[in-house]
Amino acid sequence: MKAFIGVTDHDWFQLLRSQLSIEEVNFWQPSGNQLFKALKPGELFLFKLHSPNNFIVGGGFFAHSSLLPISMAWEAFGIANGATSFFEMKERVAKYRRQTMDRHTDYRIGCILLEQPFFLPEQQWIPAPSDWSPNIVQGKGYDLTKEPGLSLWEQLESPLPQAFKEDQPKYGTPMLTYPRLGQGSFRVLVTDAYERRCALTNERTLPALEAAHIRPFADKGEHRIENGILLRRDLHALFDRGYITINPDLHIEVSGKIKEEFENGRDYYRLHGTQMRPPVLPYKKPSDEYLKWHNDEVYLG
Repeated sequence: MKAFIGVTDHDWFQLLRSQLSIEEVNFWQPSGNQLFKALKPGELFLFKLHSPNNFIVGGGFFAHSSLLPISMAWEAFGIANGATSFFEMKERVAKYRRQTMDRHTDYRIGCILLEQPFFLPEQQWIPAPSDWSPNIVQGKGYDLTKEPGLSLWEQLESPLPQAFKEDQPKYGTPMLTYPRLGQGSFRVLVTDAYERRCALTNERTLPALEAAHIRPFADKGEHRIENGILLRRDLHALFDRGYITINPDLHIEVSGKIKEEFENGRDYYRLHGTQMRPPVLPYKKPSDEYLKWHNDEVYLG
């Protein structure tokens, strides 16, 4: 198992540490020109403060990386971006880019999505590994099965979140577990799984698209890719209210209730009987179980 130590600033760390309950964070990179590929889902991403505070002060479990418009990053994560407002976040991006902040520019930033973040009290801060160079700007990866990564793992075992440790052996080689997603990460993973196009219409205007739960989170649904579909906003509303559904064979059904109740719906009835466009990777496709639940419990057929 690998870990990556990312360099961050004290303000970002302090703001997030001050939140009473936070299930995910966006460790963003201002340049937005390179996708983070150093870790697999479930591996450790650790936070190290800028010099002279050469300590590891927390971390989280890597879920996904993406290049996003800053507006979408803010809508998905809000204060979990480590900023108190969208304006403050834009100011920071411009500062790191050494540019004058432009209110109208939707900067593209690199986003590293982390689940179950943890923040260490100062007495538990861990010194940077012995081979850490002061010239490192963004971060460095480590193999936790051999030195100096192994010593780092041994120091981390005690402060790691209990939910993570329950899935691990008490001693020995660290194991990989897939992290539980938060709402923001769910939105980004579903958006990327569908290549940023509506599954029913191929619409590509990103602000008009939303990650829909097939079975709502409030009704025992989960933040999982197979429980999500990327839909245009109006179709999302109709799907949630049962006017549209998708069969397990991925064909679209449009309820006659639209015409009965609203005396309209021609644009929607054009979709009836057509097939949705699923993600390319099979494990990201909608689950038959969730689709059947929506057909049986929500659809107004």
